[in-house]
Amino acid sequence: MDLQLDQLRALNAAITEGTFEAAARRLLVTPSAISQRIKALEDAAGRILLQRTKPVRATESGLAVLRLARQIELLQGDTARELGDAHQPTDRPIRMPLAINADSLQTWVMPALAAAAKGICFEIHREDEEHTTRLLRDGTVMAAITATAAPVQGCKVEKLGAMRYSPMASPEFVRTWFRDGPTVKAYAVAPMVLFDRNDDLQHRHLRRRTRQPIDPPRHYVPSSEGFADAVRLGLGWGMIPEAMRGDARLTLVEDTFIEVPLYWQQWRLDSPALVAVAAAIAAAAAESLR
Repeated sequence: MDLQLDQLRALNAAITEGTFEAAARRLLVTPSAISQRIKALEDAAGRILLQRTKPVRATESGLAVLRLARQIELLQGDTARELGDAHQPTDRPIRMPLAINADSLQTWVMPALAAAAKGICFEIHREDEEHTTRLLRDGTVMAAITATAAPVQGCKVEKLGAMRYSPMASPEFVRTWFRDGPTVKAYAVAPMVLFDRNDDLQHRHLRRRTRQPIDPPRHYVPSSEGFADAVRLGLGWGMIPEAMRGDARLTLVEDTFIEVPLYWQQWRLDSPALVAVAAAIAAAAAESLR
């Protein structure tokens, strides 16, 4: 296959921006040029790469070509920085999409990214650590914080440590719902707070604690700050990161914890930008995680 750089850029821009019109604005060409380049790329590949929906979506074959397009974009950005003046960042910073779980974003990741941000624009996809590998597989992101130790094909993995979560609630909530202690009967009726329907931490605690199926009332609050606020305000109990144990508005339902191991997975590329971000993440994790 003879895949041209301008065609790969057009595919990447169309999928990233969602429409041919937005891709054209990004690349400073016409929508017709974007359409022609992608059609030529599909002819070269011998298969359909895009679903012409709104927003446009990559086909399974398109995802494979998209990974190539984004890898080339990253390496081109690295080369431009290497050839340019070290004291004058290029006017087109490297775009680096990452998948990061919400609790890590709230507690320790952002300072690490700020330290590594020179010449890099981050596009952060917030996703549960159990599901970030999906975004690596389909080429949406270059690196991810994940709970999966097995490397995604084409990626390398490094263990970062583990986050600890404990069952916590407001003091008034504990007095109301757990006045006789954290019994199975109390857990069966006490409302709990979940991040979303993929959040299994509370259920993991219940399975380990009660050893029998129970179905307590639940609230879904898909925001780390909103989740903690819901627990502070007494909507229910929830599994709270250890870093928040000093919050006077929260108290332990019981003194136990669940550890969630975290790993850094990234594309197996010799990219100085990706290496710099990985080093900053590893240093922050060494200070913040178990």
